[in-house]
Amino acid sequence: MAKTATRRRKSSARSKARGGGSALSWTIIGVLAVGGIALYDNWKSVKPMLAAHAPVATFARPATVARNEPERDTSPRQTASITAARLTPPAAVPIPAKAPVVPEKPVPVSVSPAQEQTGKAAFGYCGQGEHINCVADGDTFWYKGEKIAIADVVTPGIETARCDNEKRLGFAAKLRLLSILNAGSFSLNPAGQPGKAGAPHVVSRDGRSIGVQMINEGLARKPGASGAWCA
Repeated sequence: MAKTATRRRKSSARSKARGGGSALSWTIIGVLAVGGIALYDNWKSVKPMLAAHAPVATFARPATVARNEPERDTSPRQTASITAARLTPPAAVPIPAKAPVVPEKPVPVSVSPAQEQTGKAAFGYCGQGEHINCVADGDTFWYKGEKIAIADVVTPGIETARCDNEKRLGFAAKLRLLSILNAGSFSLNPAGQPGKAGAPHVVSRDGRSIGVQMINEGLARKPGASGAWCA
């Protein structure tokens, strides 16, 4: 009898325990359902609050897959050397010095003696125009555009006369030379290098110097002879 009573007590305790557990479970489910409905109805206002307190998600970056490429040396020293090699111009190639130019020795040329030139023209007095065949003064004239200076005489000046007598004699010598040259052909023999005064020549006719003829007539003197035209 005692055993049977004990069994009845244990079974009643188990039934109470089971009934209490079932009631608690339904209570939790009901609270969660009400909370879910309330959360759904107020989601717009609850969402910013949840976002503010939500933990920041961190994502681990995948490890970089190493490529099978040769390693490059990017040290500053190598870069500097490459840059310097590009910017520095190549050294100038030394040019050998030119050998000094040795002047060639002049080859002697045989010069034949000057030949006598025969001339003849109609002469006039030299004026302001072009001088072709004209007489400038007692010892200077132009023949074919070349200025000829009679080499073996000195005649009185005209533009540079120091007195009236020298000027008068200068005009007389000029007139006389014009007359002699127009009298016929004459010969020209070079007697020196041309200069500002003209090309020096000895003028003659039939082997007789025209300069000596004018000296004998008192209209000219030998170069370097003493005396004055204004005596």
